[in-house]
Amino acid sequence: MKTPISKILLTISMIFTLSGMAQNATNSLTFNSEEISNHKILLAAVKATQLEDLLDKSGPFTIFAPSDAAFEKFSSEKITQLINSKDKSELKSLLTYHIVAGQLTASRILRAMCRGNGKASFTTVQGKKLMAHLDGYDIVLTDPMGNTARITAADLNLNKDDVVHEIDSVILPTQM
Repeated sequence: MKTPISKILLTISMIFTLSGMAQNATNSLTFNSEEISNHKILLAAVKATQLEDLLDKSGPFTIFAPSDAAFEKFSSEKITQLINSKDKSELKSLLTYHIVAGQLTASRILRAMCRGNGKASFTTVQGKKLMAHLDGYDIVLTDPMGNTARITAADLNLNKDDVVHEIDSVILPTQM
């Protein structure tokens, strides 16, 4: 007898939630997450664009946070150029593409995928759509350019209103 997909997704949801709670939750990404040593590039980018105030005063938000390795895979030269540029609009566009309004814990993402026959769509603060689907046990995000990013650590930030999911790639609003 086959197990219904909803039971499988619910089980995976519980695993993500429990593993996220077991990890050391931090304050808002804005950020006492100097404690999260593999997000230094993201922190520098957020500070450069002054998104800290928006994240602290508005919300709640879900942040799909590329790790430093993800930014380096994307292009460490390009991200350095964006951070050091006088015009921060392109960097701000890139960052807001990783932010979704509302609290999307891993379990909520999985429930949305259950309702969507294995897929769910989320609108970023920038206004573009990210598609989520499962690949094995991993939640995978796909941007309109066809780039994908896997959630490698879920629900990192549950003690404020915001939720942070670490991802293994940078997702792009346009071709950069």
